[in-house]
Amino acid sequence: MAEASKVPAAHNTLRILRWLAERPRPVSAASIARALELPRSTVYDLLGVMAANGFVVHLPEERRYGLGVAAFELSSAFSRQDPLARLGAPLLRAVVDELGESGHLAVLDGRDVVYIAEERARHRPSLVTDVGVRIPAHLTASGRSMLAGLSPAQLRALYPGREAFAARTALGTVTSPAALKAELQLTRQRGWAGEDGDVTPDFASVAVAVLDHRGLPVAGIALTFLSDRHGDAARPALAARLREVAAVLSSRLYGAASSGDPVAAGRHAP
Repeated sequence: MAEASKVPAAHNTLRILRWLAERPRPVSAASIARALELPRSTVYDLLGVMAANGFVVHLPEERRYGLGVAAFELSSAFSRQDPLARLGAPLLRAVVDELGESGHLAVLDGRDVVYIAEERARHRPSLVTDVGVRIPAHLTASGRSMLAGLSPAQLRALYPGREAFAARTALGTVTSPAALKAELQLTRQRGWAGEDGDVTPDFASVAVAVLDHRGLPVAGIALTFLSDRHGDAARPALAARLREVAAVLSSRLYGAASSGDPVAAGRHAP
């Protein structure tokens, strides 16, 4: 906030853009001023500059403002540059080197996860989770970590019935909406997701979600290992380490305040 006070116009412009991005439809300048506790004159001035540069569009008949084409172009550029994978890969590499188990970063696409970064630990068996591979989200730890952050309505839309549940192995445990609900409730309670044999026999994974500035999941970061290498008692510690990595990635993506770099600070932690 101290830095914001040096450039209040820039700070408030970004606040307005972010607030508009979170709205389902165009809004009035008065509602922006109320929500962000800004003077109306300031809001109108900033909206005028943003409209002149294409970042917002004014709907005169409705007396409302929405995001403009320039804001959409920024979103497209974000996708093209793929900062999630670029920022996530070195963090993933560091934690894989530290813990000696393979890791990956995945995003949710409908009912699937898509792997966008993969780091193999030395002398570990090969996995099915190459970059670009798609796997049903409910089977994977990374998918479950993200599904746990969705609303009940979103989950019902994705998984309306048993027909939505595919299985890869005979050990699959999540085969119905009720089973998924129970698994996601467990994930929320303990703060991390797991799977054991659902994707590949004899392999297990733990994962945590990477959150955006609203606290919603944008990715899942996971470690995968032979099941007998890390029993149930050891897995919470792996998840805690991943949670530190996910927090750093979130801060680098969304500019959240951070008291330091937990990846570096915890590198020698037990």
